[in-house]
Amino acid sequence: MKFSILAIAAALAQPSLAFQSNSFARYHSRHTFLAASTFSKTGEAAAAAADPGPPRPNNSLQSVSDNHNNQQNGRSSEEIEAELSSGKVLEGGKVIDFESVKGPSRAEQALLEARQLVLSKGAAATTSAGMLGINSDVISEVGHELGKFASARDVQKCASYLRSQAPAGLLKDNTEEPVVFDEKDKVIFQKIMDKAYEESGEVTGAFAKTFYMGTMLLPEEAREAIWAVYVWCRRTDEIVDAPREDDQEMLNDLSSWEMRLEKLWDEGAVVDVYDLCLLDIRVKYPNMSITPYMDMIRGMLMDVPELGQDRYDTFDELHLYCYRVAGTVGLMSLPIFGTAPGITYDQAREPALSLGVAFQLTNILRDVGEDAVQRGRVYLPREDMARFGVTEDQIFEQRVDENYVNMMKYEIEKAKMYYERARRGVFMLAPESRLPVQSSLDAYGRILDKIVANGYDSLTTRAYVDKWEKLSIIPSSWYRTMDISRQFPLPGDQPVPSLFEAQS
Repeated sequence: MKFSILAIAAALAQPSLAFQSNSFARYHSRHTFLAASTFSKTGEAAAAAADPGPPRPNNSLQSVSDNHNNQQNGRSSEEIEAELSSGKVLEGGKVIDFESVKGPSRAEQALLEARQLVLSKGAAATTSAGMLGINSDVISEVGHELGKFASARDVQKCASYLRSQAPAGLLKDNTEEPVVFDEKDKVIFQKIMDKAYEESGEVTGAFAKTFYMGTMLLPEEAREAIWAVYVWCRRTDEIVDAPREDDQEMLNDLSSWEMRLEKLWDEGAVVDVYDLCLLDIRVKYPNMSITPYMDMIRGMLMDVPELGQDRYDTFDELHLYCYRVAGTVGLMSLPIFGTAPGITYDQAREPALSLGVAFQLTNILRDVGEDAVQRGRVYLPREDMARFGVTEDQIFEQRVDENYVNMMKYEIEKAKMYYERARRGVFMLAPESRLPVQSSLDAYGRILDKIVANGYDSLTTRAYVDKWEKLSIIPSSWYRTMDISRQFPLPGDQPVPSLFEAQS
């Protein structure tokens, strides 16, 4: 599955950071998230409800298309300007909101039926299957057993203590007696939590090395929280991608996993040590929403054969996929990153979503050839391919011609629009979170430059930014997080418009 983590959100993620086998950082993959089979219907409904205002024209995109003398039958370059998330676009117009789109799709229906089946068999037995998503492949990659350092009794005692620390009203039906921890209990609790976070970091480092490096730029508490988010996403992806006898078994496990998440969110119920980490950040960051977690589960199913969607006709359809597998990570991470004084979560939300979409589109553009040859998938919107005269046969045969080059120019400019939106939001983050986000934004954006340097050939050549180049980016990224950079930008940078003013 390809889904990117941190879209951050994804912000911290970088090429190799992505969930490399199938998760967080792998934004799109052979088997990703629940996409309603009726994408176009849900997209039309969302667009109608949103009634987006007139967007700002983009001459660069229009010129690419005009130069190719193609009639734009699908979305115009102006329409592409409308960010598909909640909130406002920078120019103040309304935007389309695809969050939590749940249409009558095959995947949504299959997930609901699986839930009913699991409940009929007794949810308690199924949802207590402790280490869901921590399979032999994960253990092999990390190099040792995982989650075996605390007894079930100790896990539940730690959970009781965490629930007792929750703000009033955060968890419902908490009628248990107040937990009294003596000094010895507190030492044991801290050891268990430290070990749980340590192993979460090991999983993150094993599967997303570059991303892990990015998290090291964060304060310790935020770093550990991001690891916990990564592990949850990783486990979700493993549940979907693990070898199965049939899809029904996977759907049953995924439904159990979703119900387990709901119980943790609503009641503070946990099953294993990694649930403790998620409950811990639920308590520490009470404004964190369950919605992006639920949406990611649906995104995971979008690549499942006969449940998801094999091809995307329009960019609206592709955007829903990008939101679910990457933009969601941004929303998960935003409460952890925090916002600057005077900036609300809702104000910072759109740049985080834009960064997730930017990263996902970058992955898609980088991996066109790999996805076609290895996975039999084409993620590029059919309307864009038709506009530039590019066929699926051409992609599967890996033929780069003028039509393909012009299409890639168009798609890269589209991705850059999302990078620009994200870049404008860096100053909305808490100061200590800006550098990891900015450096990841800069490093991931270099992939687009590499595609250009490769003659726009993403069919036979994979664009790559090496470790040393990523490290060399940090000084300029640091400068871009300083207020002075807004008055004196680096050569080649455009002044960053103030989102503070745009949101006022």
